[in-house]
Amino acid sequence: MEATFKNVGGMRCQGCVDKLEKFIGEIDGVERVQVDLSAKSVQVDFSAPATQEQISEAILDAGFEL
Repeated sequence: MEATFKNVGGMRCQGCVDKLEKFIGEIDGVERVQVDLSAKSVQVDFSAPATQEQISEAILDAGFEL
């Protein structure tokens, strides 16, 4: 499955990108995380047991806004 999160608030630098990739990448089932800093979007390829809700929570837990 694929999910794209647009208008992710709070992303300002490569450190933000790295933090998002780390938090989302730790979810079991996440296969790929692509963060686009200029577009403020996050694209995630995942399969079970990962869910879109878990990914949303990881973005929030990392300190960013949806």
